[in-house]
Amino acid sequence: MKREAFKMFLKPGFEEEYARRHAAIWPELKALLSESGVSDYSIFWDKETNILFAVQKTSGEGGSQDLGDNPIVQKWWAYMADIMETNPDNSPVSIPLPELFYME
Repeated sequence: MKREAFKMFLKPGFEEEYARRHAAIWPELKALLSESGVSDYSIFWDKETNILFAVQKTSGEGGSQDLGDNPIVQKWWAYMADIMETNPDNSPVSIPLPELFYME
């Protein structure tokens, strides 16, 4: 089991909308993530910078950021594109963060 972390960028003023959309995450997206080996997935918000910090455990070859070819993920990206900084394909601008310390 690996742990992966990355940051994304929320557009100002969309904190409540981001939380609302994730509180109602689509069952098919949640199932896809689980089936792909993603678990223990959390996203934190730094209100001073509007940076979203995500951390997840993965048991497969990749994490949630590696599912971009899936139509469910592409639909989710399009749904979220109006409130996040995105790439031309609607994927969130996402920067991997290397782990420097872990205490179990």
